Amino acid sequence: MDYSILSRFLILFGLLMVLLGLLIFFSNKLGFLGNLPGDIFIKTENFNIYIPITSSIILSIVLTALINLIFGGK
Repeated sequence: MDYSILSRFLILFGLLMVLLGLLIFFSNKLGFLGNLPGDIFIKTENFNIYIPITSSIILSIVLTALINLIFGGK
């Protein structure tokens, strides 16, 4: 059985968990991430709605670039 694919997946998963942990740890210093133009925040007296459209697009681009660097664009 070839474990190279599984090992790459586990390494990628571990790196993503470390990055997520660092992002959560330093989230108070990354105030721009949830306050970008295009992020929708609706606040009423009964509920709040937060839709991070621009932040999600930026996060998707960064993660796509990271995955392409790790797997080499195969």
